[in-house]
Amino acid sequence: MNASRRDVLRLLGVGGVVFASGLAGAAEGHKRRRPEDDFFFLQLSDTHWGYAGVSNPQADITLPTAIDTINGLGARPDFVVFTGDLIHTTDDDAVRRKRMTEFKALAARLKVPALHFLAGEHDAAKDAGRAFHDLFGPSHYAFDHKGIHFVALDNVSDPAGAVGAAQIDWLAADLRKTPAAVPVVVFTHRPLFDLYPQWEWATQDGAKVIDVLSSRRNVTVFYGHIHQEHHQMTGHIAHHAARSLVFALPPPGSVPKKAPVTWNPAAPFRGLGYRRVALATGAAPSLTELPVEGDGGLSVK
Repeated sequence: MNASRRDVLRLLGVGGVVFASGLAGAAEGHKRRRPEDDFFFLQLSDTHWGYAGVSNPQADITLPTAIDTINGLGARPDFVVFTGDLIHTTDDDAVRRKRMTEFKALAARLKVPALHFLAGEHDAAKDAGRAFHDLFGPSHYAFDHKGIHFVALDNVSDPAGAVGAAQIDWLAADLRKTPAAVPVVVFTHRPLFDLYPQWEWATQDGAKVIDVLSSRRNVTVFYGHIHQEHHQMTGHIAHHAARSLVFALPPPGSVPKKAPVTWNPAAPFRGLGYRRVALATGAAPSLTELPVEGDGGLSVK
């Protein structure tokens, strides 16, 4: 990976960055991996394009600014994945499609080799994912990249927040076709475990999905939805949440009713889109948090 430390640290300031050499199981096979096979990807989540409100009066510039920042760096991720809630919810199908079209055009400005998209409930729950499918393709899929198997799951097109039996069967069949030694990375929008079901921070049949994934020794899950950094283990599977690029939400159960965190003009980007996760080579993933100050400046401690 040809990238300066300064560029990588700047890139960490706009989303979740993941180094493939540190993913669960990658270390076990590092002697078989060539240096040119190492890579990283960037996770952005909950962009809520079309949101307008007091929780972020600058919502129309947050995503374009993040894209410009990524494009301005020497460090290039192999791909960028958006883990859902690409747009803000609307009951109007024409508005939904207009927002998705605008979002897709913005994302296309990213100077990276590949883009991957997941639906969030704001994108898909109102129409069972029809607009998302038309503009972005399947809402669940798999791909391989440099010795790692990636799986995107849809736990939002069903308004009840379920993956569904057919998709779980598809996942099991997909994993059976993937050699056991290959690390697996899963992308979802909602958490697969019961983080806080009272706020719909769960997947109705997530336990069944985790049961299927648990048959694999090396699995890491990245998700969004909760608009904040969070790390959880279910058995040997690590789950990591990314912050939103538009508005923050409070920690689970910390307030009587879920509502966006109040906008602070003195620190406008605090809690917004600056979740960073670095996974270092080792026997198991090692998470290092590189705090971002309220003014958006990078502070490495």
